Amino acid sequence: MGLGLTSCIDDSFTTDPNDVLTFSVDTVKFDTVMTTKGTATKQFVIYNRSKKQINISNIQVAGISKAHFYLNVDGTKGSVFRDIEIRGGDSIYVFVEGYVDKLSKNEPEEINDRIDFVTNGVTQSVALNAWGQDVRTLKAVTLTEDTHLTNETPYIIYDSLVVSPNVTLTIDPGTTLLFHDKALLEVYGTLKAIGTKDKQIVMRGDRLDHVVGDISFDIMSGQWGGLLIFAGSHDNELQYVDLHSTQYGIQVASNNPERQSLHLLNSVVHNSESYCMLTINAWVEAEGTEFSDAPDGVVAFMGGKIRATQCTFANYYLFAAIEGPNIAFFQNDEKNSLMPLDCKIMNSISYGLGYDVNLGDMSGTNIWIYNTLFKSSGNDDDHFFNCVWEADPKYYVNREKYIFDYRLMNESPAIARGDISLCPESARYDRYGNDRFTNGTATDLGAYVWIENKEQEK
Repeated sequence: MGLGLTSCIDDSFTTDPNDVLTFSVDTVKFDTVMTTKGTATKQFVIYNRSKKQINISNIQVAGISKAHFYLNVDGTKGSVFRDIEIRGGDSIYVFVEGYVDKLSKNEPEEINDRIDFVTNGVTQSVALNAWGQDVRTLKAVTLTEDTHLTNETPYIIYDSLVVSPNVTLTIDPGTTLLFHDKALLEVYGTLKAIGTKDKQIVMRGDRLDHVVGDISFDIMSGQWGGLLIFAGSHDNELQYVDLHSTQYGIQVASNNPERQSLHLLNSVVHNSESYCMLTINAWVEAEGTEFSDAPDGVVAFMGGKIRATQCTFANYYLFAAIEGPNIAFFQNDEKNSLMPLDCKIMNSISYGLGYDVNLGDMSGTNIWIYNTLFKSSGNDDDHFFNCVWEADPKYYVNREKYIFDYRLMNESPAIARGDISLCPESARYDRYGNDRFTNGTATDLGAYVWIENKEQEK
């Protein structure tokens, strides 16, 4: 006896103009697209809600913008597609990528285009939206004479940007440096990156899109190498600089701690795969600066001279277990040829998921800590003066929502606990322009002045 099998799939095609496509999005957004690079690949889904098969007679990008978009429809690449079939109740994927022509302008320009789909004589569209930005490219560049980077358009740096001995690199306020994967800024001469409150200098990775959904690549560490300052380099300045998402953070080496290697003012060094800053036998001064989020520990001071005033050392690193302390001190290690460490930390905060410091017996050391808040319990002694122990500074941090804001909430115990005499005039204003001396007798601890948040009180 034979068995008859009847298919449950309707192989007939609908020609009803009311049977149209449904899309998972109405607009594909690409964020900022640099004119020397292609976009990230975006995707969306086309659904056939009809019970019958549907034939898309034509798919193509309208081509009405300065961008060039390319499609992959159900596994096939191209720019124009004919007679694409979707079974009843089924769907297909469309992938979109492209690049933007040079714009010959300094400001970003909005790019709008569309993908048109013709089905049963009906045209439907999915919008394409991006912001194009001209950039200047530096690839494996070694500077052999004094050089000035200006702020008209961002720079994208591949491999390395090297400042030779006896050469000064000056970076204008408002300049953005975008570093490609593993790219380094190497300084053998002198770096002068001096921004302002309103025109801060940014050093970051070149991925301007999203990891997934609304999660920006900006939160990911390890996107570029970092800033390396070598022995023999001196008088480097970082003022109002936002340096983040590196492999190595800032590393400073010196063979002469009597000459200042680096001065940081009102800057942010955030989200490193190792330390935010590692110094070796170097004279480094930091004022009003945030060092935050790194698995090896936030900062490590290995010999030399350190002065940190009104700084925040915070660690809520996301991507690995935190191995080291917020602040690590190393000195007098003959094996590593470390010089004695002369360190003062004043009016600062050390707090996060890791532990505060790696201190053992401090007798005989030149490590002095004044008016600083710690997560750990402890007591003032001959090396700790007027410190705030076992306290939570109450940051605006929410790891689940990827919020890492190290300003102070209204109930912070760090408010008005600093010694105003320890804060130099150069650090009077924080990175946002708020005056530390408003209280008249005390400063708030850490890099940021507390500003009352009335919304928090509701």
